[in-house]
Amino acid sequence: MPAPRNLDPPGVRAADTVLSVLETVAWAGEPIGVTQIAQSLNATKSAIFRHLQTLADRVYVIQDADTNRYRLGPRAFLLGYLAPRSWDLAQTLDGPMRELRDAVGSAVVLSTPTPQGALVVSTLPGTHPIEIGVRPGSELALHASAQGKVLLAFGSKAASDRVLRGPLAPLTDRTITDPGSLAAELARIREQGYATAPEETLLGCNALAVPIYDHEDRLVASIALVGSIQHITTVPGPPLISAIRLVAERASRLLGQGLGTRVAAPAERRR
Repeated sequence: MPAPRNLDPPGVRAADTVLSVLETVAWAGEPIGVTQIAQSLNATKSAIFRHLQTLADRVYVIQDADTNRYRLGPRAFLLGYLAPRSWDLAQTLDGPMRELRDAVGSAVVLSTPTPQGALVVSTLPGTHPIEIGVRPGSELALHASAQGKVLLAFGSKAASDRVLRGPLAPLTDRTITDPGSLAAELARIREQGYATAPEETLLGCNALAVPIYDHEDRLVASIALVGSIQHITTVPGPPLISAIRLVAERASRLLGQGLGTRVAAPAERRR
């Protein structure tokens, strides 16, 4: 359960909470009750109820008369409809993601950088009998996920320096918690062009991630294969690495990166 927020001034704290409530309703996948929302946000039911009432008054959420649960309202959908369509990353990269999933069978996850982590914006389930994946809207730790380490390695130096100042929370006993060790890991990732995180976020789970760039040669996302340690081994095989690199190159070209340009030129991008 996340720690209580302590933002100042109170107006900023209230705005942060109401947005968190709206996101929780949106990402629940089904109508959700006030108790679930309060528990998810580590807040009191009375405080969450007040925010829900405000959102309901503005028709950003709707309360079901029979179940008293909440779902997104018309005004929330209207905001999404009015957002620019020219930069719908998930829609643009749906083709390459399906190509990768069909080629290797593992779940495919698309993430974008935020100050706190790697935000999952789109997922495709794998074809293996036992599925391991993450939900859109989840935020993965930068230091403990393959997606996050890609964003640190190929993103801005300011972001990686901030994370390397720590602390680095242990999510499992395999998580890298020493800043020096993480710095060395990021250097290896820049050299090899991809990242893994065997059992660093969840025991039994691994991911293989590579960067995606846009028309200005900026890092905008990471694409990852996610699955059991059985299917994505600690040291992934060359066919798996080759498959994800080829798809990342195609994705970057769709976003305008120069045709024929190799996506993974990590050392040069950091200069």
